[in-house]
Amino acid sequence: MTSEITQILTRVQVEQKIRRIAFEIYENNFEQSEVILAGVSGEGYVLAQRLADVLQQIAPLKATVMKIMLDKTLRQQPSIHLDGAETVFTGKSVIVVDDVLNSGRTLAFALQPFLNVPLTSLKVAVIVDRDHKRYPVAADYIGYKLSTTLTEHVEVILSDQERMGVYLR
Repeated sequence: MTSEITQILTRVQVEQKIRRIAFEIYENNFEQSEVILAGVSGEGYVLAQRLADVLQQIAPLKATVMKIMLDKTLRQQPSIHLDGAETVFTGKSVIVVDDVLNSGRTLAFALQPFLNVPLTSLKVAVIVDRDHKRYPVAADYIGYKLSTTLTEHVEVILSDQERMGVYLR
């Protein structure tokens, strides 16, 4: 049985979505001197890095990237680790970044380290929102909203320039 793969977004379209999200982040944080982009390990972290690169081109604010380390395959997370100290994001605007928002489980876990720290704001950014939420997590910055069946799989590739895009299996 072969799985049919459909390209939903090309590399150029993904880059346009990233640029648009970066402009939205800047519009909502223009009074800030710094924003923290906390990317979920994997393609979410790559997306956070790309957003930071665009923000550095278009805005005077500093964009600091952190990695949220968790295992997306686990139903429960024993602990979520950040590659930076709480002092880095205390009192700042934090945007948790991931590639796809599906059920909301991964992002619910990813928000945990920021809940006990005083922040200016806490938002979520994703390239694709599938809208199959089981957890009360919504994205504030969305590149592309996609209606799919529960059995379909969305794959976002950002780390491979030749294959960069969004694919549906």
